[in-house]
Amino acid sequence: MKLYIYHFHQDDPKKCTAIKLYKFKLVKLIANLKFIPKLAIVLNPYANKILIPADKGLIEVNGLIAIDCSWNKIHETFKKNFKGINKRLPLLLAANPINYGKLSKLSSAEALAAALYITNYKEEAEKILSLFKWGETFLTLNKNPLKDYSKAKSEEEILRLEKEYFEVPALNNG
Repeated sequence: MKLYIYHFHQDDPKKCTAIKLYKFKLVKLIANLKFIPKLAIVLNPYANKILIPADKGLIEVNGLIAIDCSWNKIHETFKKNFKGINKRLPLLLAANPINYGKLSKLSSAEALAAALYITNYKEEAEKILSLFKWGETFLTLNKNPLKDYSKAKSEEEILRLEKEYFEVPALNNG
């Protein structure tokens, strides 16, 4: 399984979770959009499709990509068309110190770990989170949603679970 990050260099490198994952050789950085594998799953908060456990096979074969950018520039960043199969994560709470407790304002490390956990790569998710002081907190904050999302059979089930766990904002779901 290959983990990638397309890095926009918009954040403080000392606080950037993507850089830390790269330094520990857990991800490959992609420097140019044309190098995004066309069948890889791209984590995109504006995608119409939702990541589900059945996406594990696609991740196994084609990889998983997080787009690392500043939350202050998220709208302009995601106006671009990213190659690959764009999917959003189900709703989760951030544990990183910058966006602690905010709904879906995850760091790149949290996003990759969440995607891996949901697709039942739990050990790999825990390995990523172990690099950060707040990593265990992410799993604790999201324990029940992550467990239930990882058992979901469909996007409809994920949507139901989101409503069950969170006050669901208006989402762009097609």
